[in-house]
Amino acid sequence: MGPVRAAVLGSPVAHSLSPVLHTAAYAAMGLDEWSYGLHECGEEELAPFLAGLGGEWAGLSLTMPLKRRALELADTVSDLALQAGGANTLVRRGREWHAHNTDVAGITAALAEAGADAPRSAVVLGAGATAASALVALRLLGLTAPVTVLARDPARAGQVVAAARRTGHPLEVAPLAEVDEHLDVDLVVSSLPSGAADLHADLLAASRADLFDVVYSPWPTRAAAAVAARGGRVVGGFPMLLHQAVEQVRLMTGAGDVPVEAMRAAGEAELARRSVSA
Repeated sequence: MGPVRAAVLGSPVAHSLSPVLHTAAYAAMGLDEWSYGLHECGEEELAPFLAGLGGEWAGLSLTMPLKRRALELADTVSDLALQAGGANTLVRRGREWHAHNTDVAGITAALAEAGADAPRSAVVLGAGATAASALVALRLLGLTAPVTVLARDPARAGQVVAAARRTGHPLEVAPLAEVDEHLDVDLVVSSLPSGAADLHADLLAASRADLFDVVYSPWPTRAAAAVAARGGRVVGGFPMLLHQAVEQVRLMTGAGDVPVEAMRAAGEAELARRSVSA
């Protein structure tokens, strides 16, 4: 077998942990012929990038702003990617590209790992692609109660509203500024950028909710530390990132067993290295 290639694409993408996670998996699985790279790629560049790839390419991980564009370019799209309205994975089979969403699997696995996978009520902070994946994940976990999405600009919550419509999940949208009125829930999912949920740390500490904060560096966030200090369960962004990468490796390689702990150790070591250098 000749060389096999995979990579992560996006813009910006230099900070991505995907090369560390995937490379660790290949090493543990003895896939010496596999390599994983990193490429800066904007939305309009994705189609020509795909067209220029040779037969040695097995798959691509996609970050923003490519997740919706991937749906348009793929030959087939998985049900989860359709429901979430975005794909973070393209897998090549012959001449065709198949779009998947492994963010949903990453979220469900991360919550299960922390014992926070049976919420009866939830609120989501933020209304972008990750919020849409979180809504799909919560439905898969059995949540049936309406979910409230708190957006800085409710008029721009179209992506998560569309995901709710596709899944049939009842959804309410409210301004993020009203967060204090919506925290009487089992679980708060923050899909906000780094530091943004920290503005609400005191409110989260005073609530009864567990917290899933998608930020993975720096960690813990102030919001996470506040919830943990009062005994709430906290899930960070790294477990989500890890488990979505595990599913990507499974899809790209076709392997039944993926070395989760080897990938976890490599990712944690890299985050520790970055923390020291920062």
